Amino acid sequence: MMALDLERSAKDMAGAVDYLIALPTTTGRTAGVVGFCMGGGLALWLSTIKPEIAACVPFYGALPWPDFRPDFTNSTAAYLGHYAEHDGRDTNDSARQIEATLHSMGRNATFHFYPGTHHAFFNDTRLEVYDEPASRQAWQRTIGFLRSKL
Repeated sequence: MMALDLERSAKDMAGAVDYLIALPTTTGRTAGVVGFCMGGGLALWLSTIKPEIAACVPFYGALPWPDFRPDFTNSTAAYLGHYAEHDGRDTNDSARQIEATLHSMGRNATFHFYPGTHHAFFNDTRLEVYDEPASRQAWQRTIGFLRSKL
């Protein structure tokens, strides 16, 4: 994760957004992004470089790269975050800082913290951390959010 080429990742993700919104079956000129763990952090970043992102949903995603702080100034996205109460990788403090930054900029941002959960609580292949009730609630919130924003 720490060796990821962030610039190349940005180009790849931006290209995917451009491709998807150009499809003839796309009903609008916006897209949503959902990411898990490192993908959650990348989803947050993508929302800052592609104004076509109208909805961003990070699952326990933070920004683990020490020298990397995205600028949310040009973002037009609404945000719905899902975070574990007990997360050994991405701390709740980091998530709350991101949420506070978004609120200070007048952005629509709601981050949920699921009691008793651990990092990767949505991953049903990791039974030691999987939390079915929290996963179900997070997914229902995600689907409702995406339907309302896209």
